Amino acid sequence: MFVDEAEIQVEAGKGGDGCVSFRREKFIPRGGPDGGDGGDGGSVVLLADEGADSLAPLSHRKLWKAANGQPGSGANCHGRSAEDLVILVPPGTVVIDAQHGHVLKDLVAAGDRVIAALGGKGGKGNVRFKSAVNRAPRQSTPGEPGEARRLRLELKVIADVGLLGKPNAGKSTLLSRLSRARPEIAPYPFTTKHPHLGRVQIDFDRSFILADIPGLIEGAHQGVGLGHEFLRHIERTRILVHLVESAPSDGSDPLANYRNIRAELEKHSQELARRPEIVVVSKADLPGSSEVRRRLAEATGGEVLLISAVTGQGLNELVARIARVLQGPAPAW
Repeated sequence: MFVDEAEIQVEAGKGGDGCVSFRREKFIPRGGPDGGDGGDGGSVVLLADEGADSLAPLSHRKLWKAANGQPGSGANCHGRSAEDLVILVPPGTVVIDAQHGHVLKDLVAAGDRVIAALGGKGGKGNVRFKSAVNRAPRQSTPGEPGEARRLRLELKVIADVGLLGKPNAGKSTLLSRLSRARPEIAPYPFTTKHPHLGRVQIDFDRSFILADIPGLIEGAHQGVGLGHEFLRHIERTRILVHLVESAPSDGSDPLANYRNIRAELEKHSQELARRPEIVVVSKADLPGSSEVRRRLAEATGGEVLLISAVTGQGLNELVARIARVLQGPAPAW
């Protein structure tokens, strides 16, 4: 199950208490203090891991609590510090403080990490308070409490290329043709309910990640049709491949459909709307596709590709165009 949002409670461990103790050995009167310090509590750490691809493991467990540090003991023995609790999340996860709403860390790449809740420091034993005027201290300090925080996690899929368009525009079919991904394909809208990723091989040593984004409809920037969730996943893509269906099953105008999706992108994010875009007319095997291509080229003032994921027409040209655009500088998200 693909989950791209989760809210969890994280609690770091409490530090162990310091110890009040005195040496008790034969023939050594007034041995002096020997109480050790308590160990530090474990912290809660979020780590971006390449092997994680969803927030599903976090959605079933609401409380993540690290272990407490051990208390100190006599003979200057310090308590053991607890190990950190490491939570693995997919790269592209944004960690947000749910109470205050600010971003703690954007875990973009594998290996990025953030301490979401810091473990408490261990308390001091009475040996720490020994001095020339206080040779038998009977005071110690308790361990500090660990931090607790409520987190909201949002996953933004990281891909080089994002496929977008209206429902049933042929995005899933194209992804399955260019890569080994096997998204659900059916002759009805909103077949894709969450992003699918696939690796497309350009040549022997070059490839790119292609993301099939669920179909967008008018009002997506306001959340219509789960628009917010869908639009979030194309924010990290370097290139947008906009698929326009040549003969929509609902009888709508392909050019109007293109303009509606572009309007939703601009309302959601001006920066996203300025992202490099390759306009493609899909289902070239249907009648009238060439005319749709001509109209789109006139409206956009740029080249429009014509492809068919069923027959394979234009797919090599599309991959070559994507490869050329990817040679440019990567955006800074």
